[in-house]
Amino acid sequence: MSPLSDLLNLNLDTKQIIAEYIWIGGSGMDIRSKGRTLPGPVSDPSKLPKWNYDGSSTNQAAGDDSEVILYPQAIFKDPFRKGNNILVMCDAYTPKGDPIPTNNRHKAVKIFDHPNVKAEEPWFGIEQEYTLLKKDVKWPLGWPLGGFPGPQGPYYCAVGADKAFGRDIVDGHYKACLYAGLSIGGANGEVMPGQWEFQISPTVGIGAGDQLWVARYILERITEICGVIVSFDPKPIEGDWNGAAAHTNFSTKSMRKEGGLDLIKKAIGKLEVKHKQHIAAYGEGNERRLTGKHETADINKFSWGVADRGASVRVGRDTEKEGKGYFEDRRPSSNMDPYLVTSMIAETTILG
Repeated sequence: MSPLSDLLNLNLDTKQIIAEYIWIGGSGMDIRSKGRTLPGPVSDPSKLPKWNYDGSSTNQAAGDDSEVILYPQAIFKDPFRKGNNILVMCDAYTPKGDPIPTNNRHKAVKIFDHPNVKAEEPWFGIEQEYTLLKKDVKWPLGWPLGGFPGPQGPYYCAVGADKAFGRDIVDGHYKACLYAGLSIGGANGEVMPGQWEFQISPTVGIGAGDQLWVARYILERITEICGVIVSFDPKPIEGDWNGAAAHTNFSTKSMRKEGGLDLIKKAIGKLEVKHKQHIAAYGEGNERRLTGKHETADINKFSWGVADRGASVRVGRDTEKEGKGYFEDRRPSSNMDPYLVTSMIAETTILG
């Protein structure tokens, strides 16, 4: 081992721990973090101290009044430092205690705390697609420099050095998420070479957003170590290549009971009425992905169908057969904010 590796793997003979505070920057997709020492293990986020950061350096505050306050909201085990060290998902407030404009978590909590929403126990399962890029040229892993691989077809869920590029990163991320305590349900290669997906299994309410953001953070850290860039661009390569999405699976307690299919159809009808509002909140650059090609629906037209991956919303065969279950909103892009998307689906379908 190198001297640096020796230091990184030190077993500290102390009760102190390191808490890595994580938050979302001003662009809505830039993940920020910084660490602090605490006197001992903590398992309850309400027991953690608030902290501040320079919001003028994240485009979230003016330079003459730059202090933004981090409120700890969720705790996960730290797969990098291990031991009792923790990752802390936070949201951001002004010194007066008001949520800053980019704090979509605070807005989402208001919806998920509504009695009607709580009673329905909304579940969200999110399929996060992403693309691995070579650091210096920002071109997908496995692609010839300045050129293109063979056409799509042999890469989805494929094995082999000529078809699967970046598997060590994917497997490392999978295990790190399990270690952290995230409800990661699986991972697989996607249709475009160099593109992968992981899934956050059904999680109730605000927890789905917390878990997806922390899973993204862990992925960013692993690709940083490997000298690779992870892209959440919804259409990283123009042309006859699939884009990247964050398909969002949703169900309520009523949908999961007998007769739930009728409620699913009613919910889909509500989504159709508010199609434009949802599209506006479903991620930047989504118009480049939602073209009606490459397993997408046209961005301007709402549609749904059973087992139809070319629809805006897909209902699975099992749900149709059993008469209950869930549906998949296929419109959210890979760079969507899960706090915004999950709370909007709940608000439209439950509160109406």
